Amino acid sequence: MSAQAKDSTVQLDMSDVDKWVGKPIIFAELWDPCNATDIRRWVQAMDYPNPVHWDEEFARTSKWGGIVAPQSFTVAMDYGHGCHPACVGKIPGSHLIFGGEEWWFYGSPVRPGDKLFQNRRFDGYSIAETKFAGPTVFARGDTVHRNQNGALIAKERSTAIRYLREEAKKRGMYDKEQRVPKKWTQSELDEVNKLRLDWIMSNREGVSPHFEAVNIGDKLPRRVVGPHSVVTFALECRAHRQNIWGTWRWNVPEGVYDPAKEDAGFAENMTYDHEARKFDPRQGDGLFHGPSSGHINADKAEDVGMGGAYGYGASMSSWFHDYVAYWAGHNGYIWHSKSQFRQPAFEGDVTYIDGEVIDKIEMSPYGMPVVVVKVKQTTQDGDVILSATAEVELPY
Repeated sequence: MSAQAKDSTVQLDMSDVDKWVGKPIIFAELWDPCNATDIRRWVQAMDYPNPVHWDEEFARTSKWGGIVAPQSFTVAMDYGHGCHPACVGKIPGSHLIFGGEEWWFYGSPVRPGDKLFQNRRFDGYSIAETKFAGPTVFARGDTVHRNQNGALIAKERSTAIRYLREEAKKRGMYDKEQRVPKKWTQSELDEVNKLRLDWIMSNREGVSPHFEAVNIGDKLPRRVVGPHSVVTFALECRAHRQNIWGTWRWNVPEGVYDPAKEDAGFAENMTYDHEARKFDPRQGDGLFHGPSSGHINADKAEDVGMGGAYGYGASMSSWFHDYVAYWAGHNGYIWHSKSQFRQPAFEGDVTYIDGEVIDKIEMSPYGMPVVVVKVKQTTQDGDVILSATAEVELPY
């Protein structure tokens, strides 16, 4: 059947999507366990210089006794970083961007040598009228992560925004004429770099604030990421282990139809060529070809209504999780988080990250006191690109 938002004459064909609501998605699996270099590559790309994640000498003196992954790294242990269970069924003439995530963590860190296994499910969708593209699908997908020992690591609920390409182009919300990348002066860059270094030094030793000492209204130190560029976007892409040639395999049982692998209705030049990738791996690596290639290719970005090179939702989520975890220190832990992506980080922008303690919960559902931290990410112009909350355990 077709579906449309109220007061819109533009229709979405959801007939191929409706039959998969609530059903499991299998899709793909990474071949290999992660190693310390994978973790280092991740924090380098996310510009997260917490030494427990890259400095072997420092990490050996920590409670972990060696390199350990940040909680944000969980998404890099999966094929598709939560996208595939939220992008099920064909919507002709469509494209996709990330709209937000909700994470539940279960207390087990990811270490070098771990391999994660996923169970995925398409939860369903809603349709709303948006300024960006008219009738827009907000699709939800669930991924449960367990390690090689069967330990529960995390659950992710991702929201994919699926929209009609031509309608987004016609509306021109992110028109390229409005998205000319900012040119930063040296004095401006000096200010950005000073703020970045101040944040790095704010808790490099990983000291955790005590629950009793934290007050509602406390501000977290400001963090800055950027300026963003095609180079930084490419580094972020390559930090996802799935985007290294030959790192994953299809694991759909023979004879089973998996809708996440099939045609989603994307433009031909934004679709993987799975046959060609067997001899030319660029055809399926997510950077040169495929739905994500618009992140570094401005012409492709314009064709899907984005108007220029733009960043990854998974990166914005990582910046947020790493920001809160850095403040919480080595004895802190994020048990639950929820984020909404308001717009991408575009080429030329910087992202400012600010947090505030908005609540203290003496007895949480996780069995210990937690503080609730609200986080906002904004551009140099004050545009909000992400809003989020995290429930964080602190020593008490």
